[in-house]
Amino acid sequence: MEHGHVSVIEIELAPANEADREQLLAALAEFAKADARLAFRSSGNVGIAIAGIDERELDRTLKALRDAHSLEIVVGSPQVAYRETITRSAAVDYTHKHQRGGTGQYARVKVVCEPLPAGAGCQFESRIIGGNVPKEYVPGVETGIESVLVAGVLAGFPVIDLKVVLVDGAYHEADSSTLAFEIAARFALREALVQAGPVLLEPVLKVEITTPMAFVDAITRDLQPRRATIQDRTTGSGDEITLTALVPAANMLGYATALRSISRDRASYIVSFDHYAPVPPDPPFRSAAAMRA
Repeated sequence: MEHGHVSVIEIELAPANEADREQLLAALAEFAKADARLAFRSSGNVGIAIAGIDERELDRTLKALRDAHSLEIVVGSPQVAYRETITRSAAVDYTHKHQRGGTGQYARVKVVCEPLPAGAGCQFESRIIGGNVPKEYVPGVETGIESVLVAGVLAGFPVIDLKVVLVDGAYHEADSSTLAFEIAARFALREALVQAGPVLLEPVLKVEITTPMAFVDAITRDLQPRRATIQDRTTGSGDEITLTALVPAANMLGYATALRSISRDRASYIVSFDHYAPVPPDPPFRSAAAMRA
């Protein structure tokens, strides 16, 4: 779900009545089947997170849940789906050793993480030659790595676009297990991510705004503090102008209301995911920490 149909805005919701949870999940599954840009997942014991490209889409989903399915829903604030990645390679050799009573736990892994080009996703490879890590324990290493990639070391967002390679290790005939190697891999990768120059990434949207000429200057002024980069300006039929801009998703929250006000409800816009970019040190409007809160 990282490219193609990327979810950049997420809203936590829960049924007011816990007994309605299954009905809520079924309704969301129905909506997601009809709209590939909508995604949802369980969040906590009762909560559900819905995600999409645009706040307006999620608002329409919430309205349909209330109207068509007569569901009473508690809704949280929109959150931006940030990501994390690394900027350089790092290698960590980690030994997990635990002894208590009889059988203990032992596993040693050496992992190397390397940055990949944007959009490449996450990859795992074992380059173990010989029996330093028996092949029956390699799935445990991969499980440990996957458990770290779902929540990175900077702010707990998923990690993207990196390769993790198992290059060496050691085991104990009696004390090693799949679980021991999973634990060792988890600690090794977390340490490697810290050393690999982690960065926080924000989703950037391509926004196409169609407006009468009279409102172009006001709309352009409003886009500037949103860290927008205007890429194109084309003339349409009559006095209509279409502005194409790249805007961080965090600064598009609430934009539908702002645009209605600026244009007296005569402008419209469409959005699509464009790319991820490093979050600047002090972004205006909203920080990653604020969005996480």
